[in-house]
Amino acid sequence: MMAETKTTRGGARAGAGRKKGSSVYGETTKAIRVPESMIPAVKVMLSQRKLLTTELAKVYRPDQQAPSISIPLFSSKVSAGFPSPADDYIEKTLDLNDLLIQQPAATFFVRAEGESMLGAGIHPNDILIVDRSLKATVGKVVICALNGELTVKRLKSIGEEIILGAENPEYADITVKEGTDMLIWGVVTNVIHSL
Repeated sequence: MMAETKTTRGGARAGAGRKKGSSVYGETTKAIRVPESMIPAVKVMLSQRKLLTTELAKVYRPDQQAPSISIPLFSSKVSAGFPSPADDYIEKTLDLNDLLIQQPAATFFVRAEGESMLGAGIHPNDILIVDRSLKATVGKVVICALNGELTVKRLKSIGEEIILGAENPEYADITVKEGTDMLIWGVVTNVIHSL
């Protein structure tokens, strides 16, 4: 009769492995299978992506351990037309993180530069709040990497063509042609704009 031996190897261990959200993107990653014949091409493609070193430095992530700061929210609205008497009644408090960030692990901030999106209310140096978990559909304002550079544009289409549309008549739309290196990073949900 053989004695049963206990093994201490293999299997899941509490606290072992990489923590969820610990990648540079702040979200879980997924292993993919690549045919061996394509490995050199994939390595070349990844090595050419300047975004992994230069563009990521322009991206900021929300501090998920930041303390909540609640600011008073008055129940009366401020008239942009004729003045009306204001109430001194505070309805509740509001934390801007709760208002502006729906998916913290999938959210990042980036500063806008240039004037191609003025018509969408995006001015130079504004902070854009970008959610990677949202589907980039036609009509949404998106952040995308185009030939190694980050840009913000409105996603449009004409037939089968994808268009990155400017919101300023002084700037031309960009037609994404076959072979163009483009990757959509996320959908802009809010703009922080100083007056």
